[in-house]
Amino acid sequence: MKKLLRYLADYKKECILGPLFKMLEATFELFVPLVVKSLIDRGITQNDTGYIIKMCLLMALLAAIGLTNTLFAQYFAAKAATGFSAKLRHALMAHIQRLTYTDLDTLGTSSLITRMTSDINQLQTGVNLTIRLLLRSPFIVFGAMIMAFTVDVKAALVFVAAIPLLSVIVFGIMLLTIPLYKKVQERLDTVTETTRENLTGVRVIRAFRNEQAEAARFRRDNRALVAVQKSVGSISALMNPLTYVVVNLAVAALIYIGALRVNSGTLTQGAVIALYNYMSQILVELIKFANLIISITKAAACGNRIQAVLESGTLIPQDDTEPETDTSQRGKISFENVSFTYADASEPALSGITFSAKRGDVIGVIGGTGSGKSTLVSLIPRFYEPTAGTITIDGIPSSEFPHGILRRRIGVVPQKAVLFHGTIRENLLWGNKNATDADIAAALETAQATDVVAAKAKGLDEEIAEGGRNFSGGQRQRLTIARALVRKPEFLILDDSASALDAATDAALRQALQDLPDRPTVFIVSQRTASVQHADRILVLDDGCLAGAGTHQELLESCPVYREIYESQFPKEVRQNG
Repeated sequence: MKKLLRYLADYKKECILGPLFKMLEATFELFVPLVVKSLIDRGITQNDTGYIIKMCLLMALLAAIGLTNTLFAQYFAAKAATGFSAKLRHALMAHIQRLTYTDLDTLGTSSLITRMTSDINQLQTGVNLTIRLLLRSPFIVFGAMIMAFTVDVKAALVFVAAIPLLSVIVFGIMLLTIPLYKKVQERLDTVTETTRENLTGVRVIRAFRNEQAEAARFRRDNRALVAVQKSVGSISALMNPLTYVVVNLAVAALIYIGALRVNSGTLTQGAVIALYNYMSQILVELIKFANLIISITKAAACGNRIQAVLESGTLIPQDDTEPETDTSQRGKISFENVSFTYADASEPALSGITFSAKRGDVIGVIGGTGSGKSTLVSLIPRFYEPTAGTITIDGIPSSEFPHGILRRRIGVVPQKAVLFHGTIRENLLWGNKNATDADIAAALETAQATDVVAAKAKGLDEEIAEGGRNFSGGQRQRLTIARALVRKPEFLILDDSASALDAATDAALRQALQDLPDRPTVFIVSQRTASVQHADRILVLDDGCLAGAGTHQELLESCPVYREIYESQFPKEVRQNG
């Protein structure tokens, strides 16, 4: 949590002026009981109307000055808190963007969303309250006690007894609740994850009529969150009653002692009222301070969670130095005994993969579900790093390529077609921000997406809804393929990105890729043999291992796994006619 305070460095002035104005306001507030004492002892007792009016105007002036100071304090505290949270949010987002896929898998999307939103909001509230009240409340408490001694020393001894006891209660409850608030945020992560899953998969849930089961799962996770919140809440709830008990006992003792001393003539009625007012000020400030401690405790727990993310993972270096490569090796890629194991996985996802491809080759990757197809192509742009073996690109190890340099040469079309809110043009320019309309038109034609754009009233300026929900699955896939082609990549990875296309469109897409004048090295990942059978080389994966490699005809003769996939997808009579 302490390391996050550096994001307040640009708000030193606000962090000083905010508490300063609050202390000024508190100082004027401490004089009010003395004004009341004087009003009673002199104005009311002596029936001096002029003096009463004078004291009332003085109290109004003190209130106005206090209000002005409070407004300034609120302004500076809000400016520092919102600025701090904005800088922290930017820093957290920048850090997340530089995390490796392994780190993102480990942290989890729902947890990161909670930390980016709920945790930072809680931390912002904590910073705001800290600037305004952390110094003010103790200042009022001890200031009121000191002012009480100026009124009457013996009666003020009640304050000396009450304040340490109140401090023990406040800080004891704070120490008990700090670890529990961390558990609250962890449970909130779980509820967020469940909610996200349900909202994302609502159509599937309804299609299978599984609403009740999912509602029950949500209630279960929510009950777990409520249980932890009740646990920490029951401890925090002790704060107010315990402080009230102590303060009210102190008030009772104060009134008793004051009454005796008034009766003996050593203390005035106004002085007793002043002492009571000081005790009331202490009560109010301790309640504020107790709530402040709870807010700071929550903020500290949230801050520690945010700091844990900022300190986690292996950041992708920001290096744009392109390594020297042999031009004769340009576009060549090879895997040499490559293996990969996901974090916390007991078994490797890939084992001993060896193959090579030259510029312009079309490499098909096929295999059953979970065979490691997507994992294999994810190693090429360094989304993941191999745990063993070497991947060489242009004749040098891929690890020597800066991530940014390498990925600018690669066009990736993931399994899930992801479009972002904005226009079609804006989405396609992700591939190359300097692309011309001619470049975009060529990419759309190759991706068989020209008709998708032509069907829209605004063409390239048609608005894409969040997640591309105003386009069909096949349209989204074709647009994401076009986005990758706009880059004019040297390597093109199509990770099962034609699964929503009909056979004719799929065939036209593959032919268009073959006809590109400066054809990239293409990797086509698919579970359909029809999508890869015309590839220059087909890699057959089975349980993470390379079961076979060769052309379609070679694999039919030599690879049982490939032959089984092919025969399961094509009826016997079709195979015979083919």
